[in-house]
Amino acid sequence: MALIKLQDKDLAEFKRLMQESFQLGYEEVFGKSDELILPEKDIDECLNKENCHAYVLKDNHEILGGAVVEINETTQHNQLDFLFVNVHSQNKGIGQRIWSEIEALYPDMEIWETCTPYFDKRNIHFYVNRLGFQIVEFYNGKNPDEDWDENHPMAGQEMFEFKKIMKK
Repeated sequence: MALIKLQDKDLAEFKRLMQESFQLGYEEVFGKSDELILPEKDIDECLNKENCHAYVLKDNHEILGGAVVEINETTQHNQLDFLFVNVHSQNKGIGQRIWSEIEALYPDMEIWETCTPYFDKRNIHFYVNRLGFQIVEFYNGKNPDEDWDENHPMAGQEMFEFKKIMKK
């Protein structure tokens, strides 16, 4: 297994697998949905950001999962935009492996932030109990994220924000 930079030849499958993973997380709580939970335009918007880096964890040629991070070398304050595990590879430590390798790629970073929907107890458990993030904010109708305008894909959603301060 190796974590490598996302290559153009893997882009379509990367997006499809990420969408399947996010869809499964939603449907495990709310049941089957015809609505696509993570539209491709949201993934593309993230991938096209200036400081964005995308990675896949592969075993031979199979994508087991991946991550998209935004790196700020100046502030060393970074964002984990997406982390997913192929639905056929879940519960095998793949997510932890991906995150461990991301941390190893960026050893000088001081802070990592990410967020996840309020309903996704599995993600909350993963970030807090497995990766060592702390919940620092709960965004909701009475406490909206000030950085998200009405056009932001997550505007109006209830989300937990997580932060991990790296030990030096």
